[in-house]
Amino acid sequence: MILVTGAAGGPQGSTGRHVARMLLERGEAVRAFVHSDDHRADELRKLGADVVVGDLREIASVRPAMRGIRRAFFTYPVTAGLLDAAGTFAAAAREEGVERVVEVSQLDASPQAGTPRMRRHWVAEQVFDWAGVGAVHLRAAVFFENLAVATSGDTLALPLGPSDTKVPLVAGADVARVAAGLLLDPGPAEPVCLVTGQMATIGEAADALGVSYADLPPEEWEARAAAVYGDPYAVEHLTHLWAIFRFIGSGDHPLYRVTESIERYGGRPPMTLREFDRR
Repeated sequence: MILVTGAAGGPQGSTGRHVARMLLERGEAVRAFVHSDDHRADELRKLGADVVVGDLREIASVRPAMRGIRRAFFTYPVTAGLLDAAGTFAAAAREEGVERVVEVSQLDASPQAGTPRMRRHWVAEQVFDWAGVGAVHLRAAVFFENLAVATSGDTLALPLGPSDTKVPLVAGADVARVAAGLLLDPGPAEPVCLVTGQMATIGEAADALGVSYADLPPEEWEARAAAVYGDPYAVEHLTHLWAIFRFIGSGDHPLYRVTESIERYGGRPPMTLREFDRR
């Protein structure tokens, strides 16, 4: 039995839902952890998942969900509560003797990272490491889904400066594919796994989505994002993230590389943004 959090999916990549589906399609036993018992939970039951409903920040929810689990997938949306959820999940996993937790982190998670969310992810990584649960941290690039949300009509509007500003990208489904591969891999795994599927300028990304790119002033984008996301933590993170890319511009960065992890663990080349748009 593999425990999968975020199994209902959401607008930020739906990695948990993808992981649950991929594992079920391979005949694996899946316990799907969801926040709400709605039609998405019903769909998971129809696919054969053992669905549990609860709050990832609450040990009374996570502890029983962890019983009998040996491997688990952890993801948490860009909102408040990441460290509460990571601490709760790590404690329950340690108590149960879980041998591997694959968790979604961010590409540049570090104490010096340029966004508060990235710094929190680094702390969450430490918590999982201290728990001794065989943690593998998927340090993922910007999800294609973030560009889709920023596209309105025939325009991709972001505060990224000139159209030659580079952005490291990845499909949420490819991150999930790597996670599923690692959850099923019987061999040892490195604790950090970089997951980038495509490097593109923001102009190239707009072309792949069949739209034009518009450089928004940061304050205008922040106001729009507040209305679209409705969550100050998501707006805070993305505002800082876009500022980092805008600052680097068309220059190079050590993390601006397509990684082999998607093909190695996921079994196929990375999805391109154009493929994502067609789907």
